[in-house]
Amino acid sequence: MYGRDVLAGNWRRPGKGKIPQVPAETDLVVEDAGSGFCGAVVACDKEAVTLEDRFGRRRLFPLAPAAFLLEGKAVTLVRPQAAGPPAARRSASGSIAVEGLRARVARESRIYVEGVHDAALVERIWGHDLRVEGVVVEYLEGVDDLPAIVAEFEPGPGRRLGVLVDHLVAGSKESRIAAQVTSPHVLVVGHPFVDIWQAVKPSVLGIPAWPKVPRGVPWKEGVIAALGWRMEPADAWRRILGSVSVYTDLEPELLGRVEELIDFVTGAPETS
Repeated sequence: MYGRDVLAGNWRRPGKGKIPQVPAETDLVVEDAGSGFCGAVVACDKEAVTLEDRFGRRRLFPLAPAAFLLEGKAVTLVRPQAAGPPAARRSASGSIAVEGLRARVARESRIYVEGVHDAALVERIWGHDLRVEGVVVEYLEGVDDLPAIVAEFEPGPGRRLGVLVDHLVAGSKESRIAAQVTSPHVLVVGHPFVDIWQAVKPSVLGIPAWPKVPRGVPWKEGVIAALGWRMEPADAWRRILGSVSVYTDLEPELLGRVEELIDFVTGAPETS
C-alpha cells in the first residue's frame, strides 16, 4: 500500500533517510505503522499518544521513533511544546466559538425545518451559533400545511420566519407549496435531497454513494436495505448523525441554505 518498507535499510545513518519529527497536535490524523490503526490525536504526554478513529474508538500508542505514518510517510511523533495564547476555538459550523456562552433570550423570529432529523442535524452543526443569536429551530412534520402555518405565525418586521424544505426542486410538490408563501418577512429555501440523510457526505459514512431507491419503496427503508444495514430507521439515523461532527461533513447545498436562513432571521428589522 505504501511501497517499500519505510524502515528498511540503514535509515538511522546520519543524513540518510532521516525521519522527521512532527508535533502530536490535537486533530492531527496519523496511522500507527505497526497495527494500521488510523485516527486523530486527542491526547499526548511525554511517553504516549492517544488516537481516535472515525468510529470513536481510542487507542494508546508509545511515542516510538518512526512509529507512525503521516500521509503515507514515516514520522516520529513528539509531544507538542507548550503553546502561547490559545487560538480562537471554532464551533462545528466553522464560526468563532463564544466562550462562556449564556444563551441569548430567544428572538421572535424562528427557523422551521421539516422534521426531527432535520432539526437534529441543524442543532449538531449550528447549535452554538443559534444560541448566540437567540434563534429557535422548530420542526413541522412536513410542509403540506406550510401556508397555514405561516399565516398562524403572523410574520412581520422583527418577526421573521425562515423555512428549510427538503427536495425543493423545480416541478416538485414542495416547490408548488413554497410558491404559495409570498410574505416579505418569510424566506423559504430548500435543498435538492429527497431526505436530509442525503445531506451527509457518503464518505463520512464510509460508503461510495447514497443508494438510488426505486419508486414505490419507502426511501429510508430502501436505503437501509441497499446498504445492508440490519437496523431500524431510528437506529440508522443515530449512526448517521453520530458520524457528523463539523460542517465539512455536510454537502454544500445544505450548508449554504442554513447559513442563508440564519442571516435572514437575525438581520436588522426592516424600516418603513
